[in-house]
Amino acid sequence: MEPEGAPGGPSPSRRRPRRTVRLRTLLVLLAVVPTLAMAVQVTVTAQRLLERSEHLRADVSAGERIGLPLYELLRGMQAERVATAARWSGLSESAQDLTERRAATDKAAAEFRRVAGAQGTGNEPTDRRVQEILKGLEELGAHRERADARIGTPDSTVAFYNAVVSQMIRFYQDAFNHTEDGELTHDSQVVVTLFSASEMLAQEDTIIALAGPRRELSTARFAEFVNAVGAHRHLYDRWIAPYLPDEDRDRYAALSGSPAWQSKIRIEDHVLSDHSDSGYQVRLPAHVKGWRIAHTTWSAEVDALNTARTRGLLASADLKAAELESDVAWLVAGSGGALLLVAGLVTATTRSVLRRLRVLHDRTVTVAEETLPDVVDRLRQGRPVDVDALPAVRGEQDEVGRISDAFARVVAVSVDGHRQLAAERHGFGMFAAGIASRTGNLVSRQLSLTEDLQDTFGTDEALLAQLMRADQLTVGMRRQIENLLILSGGEIQDPHTEPMRVADLLREAAAEVEDFRRIDRQALDEVSVEARVVSQISHLLAELLDNATRFSPPRSRVVIRAERVADGLSVEVEDRGPRVGPERYAEMNARLHSAPPYAVLAENAHRLGLFVVGHLADQLGATVTLRRSVYGGTSAVVIVPERLLVETEGEAVRDVPAAPPGARVTPLAPPASKPVPEKAPVPEPVRPPESPEPVLHVVPGSGGSERPALPPVRQAARDTDGPTRPPLPERVPQTHMAEQLRSETDAADTADSGACDGATPEDVADAWADYEDGTRKVEEELRQDQR
Repeated sequence: MEPEGAPGGPSPSRRRPRRTVRLRTLLVLLAVVPTLAMAVQVTVTAQRLLERSEHLRADVSAGERIGLPLYELLRGMQAERVATAARWSGLSESAQDLTERRAATDKAAAEFRRVAGAQGTGNEPTDRRVQEILKGLEELGAHRERADARIGTPDSTVAFYNAVVSQMIRFYQDAFNHTEDGELTHDSQVVVTLFSASEMLAQEDTIIALAGPRRELSTARFAEFVNAVGAHRHLYDRWIAPYLPDEDRDRYAALSGSPAWQSKIRIEDHVLSDHSDSGYQVRLPAHVKGWRIAHTTWSAEVDALNTARTRGLLASADLKAAELESDVAWLVAGSGGALLLVAGLVTATTRSVLRRLRVLHDRTVTVAEETLPDVVDRLRQGRPVDVDALPAVRGEQDEVGRISDAFARVVAVSVDGHRQLAAERHGFGMFAAGIASRTGNLVSRQLSLTEDLQDTFGTDEALLAQLMRADQLTVGMRRQIENLLILSGGEIQDPHTEPMRVADLLREAAAEVEDFRRIDRQALDEVSVEARVVSQISHLLAELLDNATRFSPPRSRVVIRAERVADGLSVEVEDRGPRVGPERYAEMNARLHSAPPYAVLAENAHRLGLFVVGHLADQLGATVTLRRSVYGGTSAVVIVPERLLVETEGEAVRDVPAAPPGARVTPLAPPASKPVPEKAPVPEPVRPPESPEPVLHVVPGSGGSERPALPPVRQAARDTDGPTRPPLPERVPQTHMAEQLRSETDAADTADSGACDGATPEDVADAWADYEDGTRKVEEELRQDQR
């Protein structure tokens, strides 16, 4: 079957992970985007205001540079037009007056050409008006010659002057019409209306001059006069007087109330009402003769009003430009301050939010890495938990507070779950400890029964050997039950009431191992351990010895040696097992320093020894380290702390028979150390002189043959509540037999001596089979560990 995702099959679609933007970046963007938008808006607004200010400055400059000279030219053209009309109609004006009028016009035209040619106005409509005015001035000489030669009609000459003056008035209309300020636009319209009204008055003066000495006008010219009168009155009353500023309104009031202006109005009224119409000609009344005198007075006042309003308009435009520049300055300053304030607020807000999030993160990490593991460890060990150390729900309303409350709820749920698991674990531990305790009692009774059988049938060597085998298996069963009791949280009841020297401790630990004959004990220093920890240390060493015998070749030796070191007592268990890698040693050492949950224990049910060793080492405060031996096997080093050691005061004489010449020595099998029911006392065996550890058991033989000694009878436990029974004698094969029977027994036991010189091929095959079985068992155990 082709595996999923193999080449040739449809590959699952892979979505690219979305790129996460940091919260700091989002907050900065949230602040920068509105700030930039505000800055852009301020910049655009300021630019528009500056453009308006520049336009107004340009208009003011053009008005002062071109508008005022143009107004002088306008007045000169109007005066020359009146003089030309009077000369054409035959009035008594002298040629000298016309010459002076033309000279004034030429002077104003020269000034206008100079200022208009030096620099334009910057406005396309006004520049076009300036060009049209200049074109009209170029044609002025030709029209003067035609007027002097009386070529054509006076109407054509007057029409030329009217056209040039009209272009001048339109220049003022276009000069301020493009501005975006409504007030300036209205003021410019008032000024243009003033110029238009004054032009109507000038046209009235021209029409009266064309009437000549006979005071006769054509009906068309009279109609123009009537229109001019109505137009200028309407303009002054409706569009000029109501919109003049206070100072100009007073000036206009003085003008309209002056005798000359009132005389003008009377003359106009008489012309409109007292004229005579013959059908083709209109004869004006005699009152028209006073027009010239009145015109000389009020025309000067009209010119002063027009000039004042024009200068006022330019001043208003300049003031408005200054106000716009001031507004731009205030806008930039205010916007800059607002931007700085916004930036400060955003910075403070961002720092506050990030600080609160950082505090929440640090508190979360502290709870996740320190508080919660400590709480879980306390719950696992059955210790009380400090509720104040856990985050509490505060009911905060902001978003960060809600996240904190949500995390507090998660922690509370997690702690409740671990509390329930700890309660279940504790309950299961108590359940397992109860079962282990009851089973241990049964095993103790079984050991007592075995000892009774040993005492009863001690004379039967074959039966005694089987009983010793059953006793050793029962001891191993008891150790496994004690392992269950230790891992379930229980404690081993230590029956010892006095310190035990290290040599006896090593012997007691070796007695717990099934293959004890392969263990060589070496107690290099005379020191004892406290009575309260004898069983725990013995059990710890028994587990290490059991692992060493099981994971090494069947015929290899396992050495356990103890000696004093700077930190206390060093006990080293060294085997000849297979080579183990550094990673495997690191894993096993880690297993020695951690209390695994039941799930891990269930997965490693075939290798619980290291867990038991680690648990006992933690209770004792000892350290256990596994490392590679110099022989290629494994060396386990146990450091028992100094506080658990006591000095040995007196050494008891051990029951060791003397070694005959030529006999081989083998390690003495240690007795079991568990209490047994009280039995009847037996005679004390004969004790040989005291010998130093390691204690060796001598097996006599014939002709250099040897055999391992059978395990001794278990030592009776000390009972604090009643009389104690003395220890059983150590049984040595053939020591109770007659002298004549020992050699035959030795010859029969040579097959068990382990020497290869006198072994049969069947013995060698059996020994090799045993070696292969042990090797296969070790390899199988290693394969299970690597899974």
